Amino acid sequence: MIYLSSFRLSDKKMANPNIYPYNVFRGKDVDPFVFDTITVLYGNNGSGKSTLLNIIANALHLKGMEMVTSNTVGLLNYCDKYKLECRWCFGDDDDGYEIRELPKDSRYIKSEDILYEIKKVQQKQVLADGMEYDYVQCGMSLQGAKEFVHSKQGMKQRQYIEFAQEKYSNGETSIQYFDEYLKPDALYLLDEPEVSLSPANQVLLAQEINKLARFLRCQFIIATHSPFMLGTLNAKIYNIDTKDYAVTKWSELENVRYFYDFFKEHENEFR
Repeated sequence: MIYLSSFRLSDKKMANPNIYPYNVFRGKDVDPFVFDTITVLYGNNGSGKSTLLNIIANALHLKGMEMVTSNTVGLLNYCDKYKLECRWCFGDDDDGYEIRELPKDSRYIKSEDILYEIKKVQQKQVLADGMEYDYVQCGMSLQGAKEFVHSKQGMKQRQYIEFAQEKYSNGETSIQYFDEYLKPDALYLLDEPEVSLSPANQVLLAQEINKLARFLRCQFIIATHSPFMLGTLNAKIYNIDTKDYAVTKWSELENVRYFYDFFKEHENEFR
């Protein structure tokens, strides 16, 4: 299912070359990204793939979007300005009409969200804060969430979560997180979902994403440079490191080639 068909970044130019987020994409071609059921934004550290995901999340008002502030230059909010200059198109529904709004379960899941979930297992106060955050995300007021977390029922729920999660490793907690939040019929933006996952679990997650996209009407836009995810996902891959954001085969990507060359150099040690 294609919920988000395409997204075009702003082509406006700033006289000041250091204003965020204009500086991230300065000098890049701005042809629209055309999305498949699974689309990967590949890039090395600092390439702008996470910024791109967050811009899309903010433009679409997705759950989990991160509010960002740009350089302090006068009174203008350059992040909002940039977002408003972007353009996008939704896909078509089963009757061939353009989708008017995204499914309610659509969300942006950042690597920080996964790490925060892991941290909740380790710190009780962070667990309480995380519960408050979850309830607010579901529509409860902040004050109402605070009162519930500290109520008798909230304390019982917190103790249950502590007991249930303390038995699992960081990677298992990450898998549980995706099991909870990845539901059918939704658009998901995932930023480095491989965080804390072993190579085997990265492959398992990628296989699950393939199933959700193929059989359960999900669409994914994923930022990653994991060769295990890249090699398993049935995805269209944009190489954010190139000037024109070229669509590239996974086996041609720099990070994947680095792994290949490394193990090729040590090939005799595996015999």
